[in-house]
Amino acid sequence: MSYQSPPNQQLYYDQVWALVRKVPRGMVITYGRIARMLPIPEGISAEDYQLSASRWVGLAMAACPDDVPWQRVVNSQGKFSYSDAGKQAELLAAEGVYPSKGKVDLVEYEWSGTEQGDEVRQGSLF
Repeated sequence: MSYQSPPNQQLYYDQVWALVRKVPRGMVITYGRIARMLPIPEGISAEDYQLSASRWVGLAMAACPDDVPWQRVVNSQGKFSYSDAGKQAELLAAEGVYPSKGKVDLVEYEWSGTEQGDEVRQGSLF
């Protein structure tokens, strides 16, 4: 079953934004990696979470406050997912992230979350 939004939407969004605020300057993170790093919401099976989580992260990022570095979030291919891709590329370039052929090299620039002591959720199905 795919869910339209997390059971406690505000709590989930707050968790997404808190995580994105930790992404270091000059690095990016994917929607899927964000989802894998967050706890599965109560009442949602791991399988259902896997089906919905990246979309939920996208919804959270679409509603993010001004202090969230939205430009550091890209899709699983390293491509920009925002309507203002030019602005996103400009902001990332100012941080030393230079996309090539419309996408960011995830091998070079993707933040795993582990450098800052954050722990990736164990047993992820992703």
